[in-house]
Amino acid sequence: MALQARQPSGNEVRIALPADPMKTLSIRRPDDWHLHLRDGAMLRAVLPETTRHFARAIIMPNLVPPVVTAADAVAYRDRILAAIPDGATFEPLMTLYLTEGTDPADVAAAAACGLVKAVKLYPAGATTNSSSGVRDLTRVMPVLEKMAEIGLPLCTHGEVTTPEVDIFDREAVFIDTVLDPLRRRLPELRVVMEHITTEEGAAYAAEGGETLGATITTHHLIINRNHILAGGIRPHYYCLPVAKREKHRLALRRAATSGNPRYFLGTDSAPHVDALKEHACGCAGCFTATNTMPLLAHVFEEDGALDQLEAFASLNGPAFYRLPVNKDVLRLEKRPEPNAFPEKIASGAGPVTVFDPGFPVHWHVLP
Repeated sequence: MALQARQPSGNEVRIALPADPMKTLSIRRPDDWHLHLRDGAMLRAVLPETTRHFARAIIMPNLVPPVVTAADAVAYRDRILAAIPDGATFEPLMTLYLTEGTDPADVAAAAACGLVKAVKLYPAGATTNSSSGVRDLTRVMPVLEKMAEIGLPLCTHGEVTTPEVDIFDREAVFIDTVLDPLRRRLPELRVVMEHITTEEGAAYAAEGGETLGATITTHHLIINRNHILAGGIRPHYYCLPVAKREKHRLALRRAATSGNPRYFLGTDSAPHVDALKEHACGCAGCFTATNTMPLLAHVFEEDGALDQLEAFASLNGPAFYRLPVNKDVLRLEKRPEPNAFPEKIASGAGPVTVFDPGFPVHWHVLP
């Protein structure tokens, strides 16, 4: 069979090789350590896409209004539990949204009872629904000190928002000016660098020791900034942190497939209705909950690292969060015919476009 050149959504040409003979892969059931479920009709529409494959997920708190207190987290958790499809098993791992008014005692109580597994730092204005985020880190130091004392992780959206910093440099500047000074001041604080997108982020996480972890998204392993901008603006590839140069994508792939326990899966799957993505000022986010596991199998096989997929998707995250590994197993099968992912997910709020990798994927999750 002849090789076929296929032009994906970007400016690079990928070669689609004939599929290998059918093969299977079994891994512990994975978890998603960074997930947006939204609320209401959107929550009910997208939650089944996660529960189909994932046992647990760290739930992002950037609702409107945000999930700031333990009481907010209880109410949101109950809405998620009520939306779980019949027959599905799924545990939402709740987080609190850090504000300059967050009460350290409330955070400690929420952690002590097992309700909250992390607190999320959004620099104000960094991403979707982040207007309530932190502008002055010194104002939240009492909370961070309490978190360091009790071992509660801080999940960071690692970008600065000062206008003079180029959007493609925001992550590297955040590491140098915010994250590293914070970790030197509070070395016991356990930190997750969420959705790293740069060579610098991957290198910093690798050297951070046991108190530092880093999540990597599915889409940042597949797209670079050309996919968003070359040949026309493609809003469904626009996310924050924005995809970077090809050298950064390759650095993320080396990190994810390395087996290093510092790296684990956080999809940052972020649903927005098409009307808000395909807009004069479109929303940031890629919706990958539906097809993440087949896409990861493709990526890891492409890089000769299928034996490391379980560590990245199923083992490293629980180890960092001090939780048991899931007992159930997820099985994937590579078939001659490509997977037919749905183009959109219907919701009561409108259609949501599923991330398109731009190439055929022959891995399927078995029932």
